[in-house]
Formats: sequence, structure tokens, C-alpha cells
Amino acid sequence: MNKKLVNAKKYPPACAYCLHGRLSPGGISVLCVRKGIVSPEGKCRKFVYDPLKREPKVPPAKPEADAKDFEF
Repeated sequence: MNKKLVNAKKYPPACAYCLHGRLSPGGISVLCVRKGIVSPEGKCRKFVYDPLKREPKVPPAKPEADAKDFEF
């Protein structure tokens, strides 16, 4: 079975959201089962995407509705 990252061009592989890595307590590095201590931006051939590790982007704020918007 072919495992490809959805939107690979938008989200390149990184150790910060790999199945084999855990973020260190300081958040500076990733503790990888396969490679040891690596940077969060690093990657290797054993990369397996874990969607639960990705933090979603904050959506832009919606403008407030005024009473003038609902007048005829």
C-alpha cells in the first residue's frame, strides 16, 4: 500500500509530526526512536505521518456584525 502525505507540497515531512518521534520537554529537539536526538525540521526515510501531532493553524477572526448590516 502506498502511503503518501496528503498535501505533500503544502506540508513537507518533518520530525516534529512523525510517528517515531516525541518532542523533548524543552521543545527544542525531537527524541526519535530510530535516529536519536534530532531537530524538529529534520526528516529521514523512516518518516511516518502522525496527524494527531500537527497543530492546526488559527483561523482568521471574523468581523463583528453591526445593526446597520441588517437594515433595509
